[in-house]
Amino acid sequence: MARALQLATLGEGRTSPNPLVGAVILDVGGQLVGEGFHARAGAPHAEVGALAQAGERARGGTLIVTLEPCCHHGRTPPCSEAVLAAGIARVVLAMADPNPLVSGGGIARLRAAGLEVIEGVMEAEARRLNHAFLHRIATGRPLGILKWAMSLDGRTALPNGVSQWISGPQARGWVHRLRARCDAVIVGGGTVRADDPLLTSRGQRDPEPLRVVLSRSLDLPTQTRLWDTAAAATLLVHGPEAPVERCDRFDALGVERLALEICEPGALALALAQRGCNQVLWECGPVLAAAALRQGCVQQLAAVIAPKLLGGLPARTALGDLGLERLDGPWALQGLDIRWLGPDLLWQGRLDGAALSAVPDAGGPP
Repeated sequence: MARALQLATLGEGRTSPNPLVGAVILDVGGQLVGEGFHARAGAPHAEVGALAQAGERARGGTLIVTLEPCCHHGRTPPCSEAVLAAGIARVVLAMADPNPLVSGGGIARLRAAGLEVIEGVMEAEARRLNHAFLHRIATGRPLGILKWAMSLDGRTALPNGVSQWISGPQARGWVHRLRARCDAVIVGGGTVRADDPLLTSRGQRDPEPLRVVLSRSLDLPTQTRLWDTAAAATLLVHGPEAPVERCDRFDALGVERLALEICEPGALALALAQRGCNQVLWECGPVLAAAALRQGCVQQLAAVIAPKLLGGLPARTALGDLGLERLDGPWALQGLDIRWLGPDLLWQGRLDGAALSAVPDAGGPP
């Protein structure tokens, strides 16, 4: 199972809305004869790849797989039927599939056909591997990561707005790898106007993650790198108050638009989940970041602290108002991971679930 979990990671960043899955086949004598993993949505599932590699040696053997074989027709045929056709005698799996289209149906189909099915092997590791997929299935929203870089005195930009670059090349390379693991990267209009970001993984993922701009009124420049969709797809999300002439302007540029009745982070998260996003990265300014936190769109934080002093009053900080009145409030990080990225220090952690609220609060971007 450890090998199957290792194989599953090879599809990281490319399988959404599907989970990461790995599989191995042992023949009757216990010899490894097939391996497979789910490489991308629409491609053959891990079990099918492993069975194809094993061929006739799979008959009477054992399938070890990180997730329950599916039992429904999606973009590909049911894996449970492929397992039965291959003559597998025993299936060992890490966890059941929480997708309502499967949800134990694959296990039941295999057992009804007389196969031995063993469940729960390295289940905790499998759940950690697919924590984003599990979050989307349970909540209807993608798992959200909020990331920022700041100076030692807590600033995210100079008083004149200059922010490139606070962190060093090692930290920026880490951010590119983080983007490659996400299905979408989200910014607000203020970030577009101030930084003209590219928001790609610099070729570490193909296709690049979807670049999302959330702006109620579409008060955005017409010349920016995000409108060049040859590098990566861009989705421009706005509210009903966006003037028609601005909508027409971006339509003429060929940028995909999505109008939301309520232009808020929570509504955007629901829309991205419906597009198949399991995990998204919020790389936005303080107002949008605080709104995403308040509306329960963020489950993990990543802060890069650079050994620099920027100064300035008023301070340009990573977060807007969270409505806190006491220092023992609910916004606490759990499971801290602290490491060096060259001269910069990376803090990562998950948010206490009690801090999250899904109530829109009109705190999104202009």
